[in-house]
Amino acid sequence: MNILIDITRLAARLLEGKYPTGVDRVSLAYIAHFRAKAQAVVRHWGRWMQLSPAASQQVFTALLGKDRAPQKTVRRCVANAYLLRWGLPRGAMLLNTGHSGLDDPRYAQRVRLHGLHPVYFLHDLIPLTHPEYCRAGEVDKHRQRLHTMLKTGYGVIANSHATLRDLLAHAGAHNLPVPPHVVAHLGLSPWPAPLAKPPIEQPYFVALSTIEARKNHLLLLHVWRHLVERMGAATPKLVIIGQRGWECEQVVDLLERCESLRNVVTEVPRCDDAQLATWLKHAQALLFPSFAEGYGLPLVEALAHGVPVIASQLPAFKEVAGDIPDYLDPLDGLGWLAAVQAYTDTQHPARQAQLARLQGFHPPSWESHFTRVEKWLTTIGRHSPVVRS
Repeated sequence: MNILIDITRLAARLLEGKYPTGVDRVSLAYIAHFRAKAQAVVRHWGRWMQLSPAASQQVFTALLGKDRAPQKTVRRCVANAYLLRWGLPRGAMLLNTGHSGLDDPRYAQRVRLHGLHPVYFLHDLIPLTHPEYCRAGEVDKHRQRLHTMLKTGYGVIANSHATLRDLLAHAGAHNLPVPPHVVAHLGLSPWPAPLAKPPIEQPYFVALSTIEARKNHLLLLHVWRHLVERMGAATPKLVIIGQRGWECEQVVDLLERCESLRNVVTEVPRCDDAQLATWLKHAQALLFPSFAEGYGLPLVEALAHGVPVIASQLPAFKEVAGDIPDYLDPLDGLGWLAAVQAYTDTQHPARQAQLARLQGFHPPSWESHFTRVEKWLTTIGRHSPVVRS
């Protein structure tokens, strides 16, 4: 069976000069794994274009960061496909790993028109389970994404059992069919070696995510205001790595206007893998106080690199990290304050205990992920996909 990979989201973000998100990293891993036997598909101005085998390989190389002029390569290859009107092979397997385009009902129509066998990667149901943390209108969009997956899916890959449980609950509540499905934990891509010298001299903690309400940066900033009052010049630094997102006006106000935070909180909106590896390596801990997550890749990345984690009590976190991190309620401000104070001391018993637990952590790998996915694909490949209206 021919394999097509929908690269529309990745191509758009590359052309906009954006760094990969967690969703994008999953899509890039799928390109790296399937590229030798796949071709790229791009949706542009209502047209679906399959790139030629040669152009697909060039675009895959560009997206994976192995091209000196990636934006130029992507523009040229997509433009050529648009002019040459490359069609889609009927009956091909289509991988959509970034939710891209699924909120448009025409996506399902095109899948049916070409008899495609779509395999979707489901990252989370947060816009439906926690709509208060999402952009206006995102609930309806995500509901449409799920209905596209459930009604046209040849198969669905979930990043965690927590995500799959949410999907099955949604399908049951709306009397929707559930395609064949599998859970495959996300692997870790290799990082450059971190620098031996810390990026700053003072002890610091890292929060790694887009700045949005769901990630609960507001709690951390209030914790740091109290730390400044208690510890003065001995206050550790907070390094927030990630771009500003949506519904985060209060966080931005504190970052820009709170004098007591000015010298203790640092924003790093753009950070490549080499810089990220160094920031994490020397941190007292990764702080992850989210209200909801489908997986939590930064948590796994930190633990895999020997960095302690203080995180929210979320099912997905406990599924992938077990009892290694120290867990707190995301609303327990005093608990987070006490934990940060404790972990500021590198030799504190709580931090040392987690470092000891870390010795038994075995992070999931992309190799094991794709071994599981490939085996599952052979089982669903024996059956015809059920495409419903």
